[in-house]
Amino acid sequence: MKRFSATTLEVTAAGPRGTITLNRPDKLNPLSTRTLGELVEAARWFDGHPAVKVVTIAGAGRAFSAGADLADLADPGTDAGALRVAADAGRRMADAVEAMNAVTVARLHGHCVGGGLVLAAACDLRIAAESTRFSIPEVDLGIPLAWGGIPRLVREIGAARTKELVLTCRPFDAAEALSLGLLNRVVPEAELDAAVEEMVAALVTKSALTLTATKRHTNAVTAQMVGTARSWSDADTLVTAVHDPESRRAAADYLARVRKRS
Repeated sequence: MKRFSATTLEVTAAGPRGTITLNRPDKLNPLSTRTLGELVEAARWFDGHPAVKVVTIAGAGRAFSAGADLADLADPGTDAGALRVAADAGRRMADAVEAMNAVTVARLHGHCVGGGLVLAAACDLRIAAESTRFSIPEVDLGIPLAWGGIPRLVREIGAARTKELVLTCRPFDAAEALSLGLLNRVVPEAELDAAVEEMVAALVTKSALTLTATKRHTNAVTAQMVGTARSWSDADTLVTAVHDPESRRAAADYLARVRKRS
């Protein structure tokens, strides 16, 4: 077994199989700037191991991911250049994961929030436990959904549903995500590992060439329909929102409501 060295991820390759596990379970696997950078590096590392045909992406502990680590964007006084680099880290992550040669399978459980949902949408296939809860709280937090999340959601579930879920920020469950076309399969939580293994076992029997060719062909077709290249500018609207007084008040009000409920 080969391992890629990372501080917030656990990354392994064994024959035709690979795994990337978000590994900050005490914080519900937030996607910090460091984690996003390590995901980019892990994606490139797998591309250097052509024997790996399928990579499973999962979260350790009780959740897949609580989404972006807001501490990275909390201080509007941060140097403008550094702030934009941090704001753009999620787009670079999603692009790198989507561009991997290996087929990626997202294993979803617990909570899949905001940026975590963007990571899942960047994967090729998605299997979720019935108990998985999805939410996109960015607008409530006074920031736009960035990281290429909008075109990826439009690609998977359509424009009207994307607008509804992103603008209202309402949570939705795995059954609805399946009905929208965001998921490939939903299974009882106790059967999640078996369902992922069944899919991975089927995929690794195929030739690497045909797997990659099919993935590339499908992605090329969808890129002509809903491209993600324009998402380079997502970081600029995100940085603008960090400095916008009304957006900051919205974020403060939302976080106060969350703390009151908890």
